Amino acid sequence: EVQLVESGGGSVQAGGSLRLSCAASGLFTCMGWFRQAPGKEREGVATIYTTGDTTYYADSVKGRFTISRDNAKKTVSLQMNSLKPEDTAMYYCAKVRYTFGCSSWRTYDNWGQGTQVTVSS
Repeated sequence: EVQLVESGGGSVQAGGSLRLSCAASGLFTCMGWFRQAPGKEREGVATIYTTGDTTYYADSVKGRFTISRDNAKKTVSLQMNSLKPEDTAMYYCAKVRYTFGCSSWRTYDNWGQGTQVTVSS
């Protein structure tokens, strides 16, 4: 069953910006963005609780990326500024309903298909 729909990926030059959006259906406690580059491990980028203001950011994106939510619309967005070639990866939206935390990708059990982000130098 399709429960996550991602959009906003593309190609951009270093220093540019992209905004990723994820529309969700079903219940969830956490939603977030994760990424995986070829030959590298999957990593968390930014996650957020659906209640409260608690967020998580990977050290590599702090100060550049901002995650936000709209609970009424059940969407989560990732504003990516000052993009670097190192940010090039497949980006995945994910959600989880039953969890005690939002920061680890291992927590998530429902994933989108992914959207490619390519940053050229």
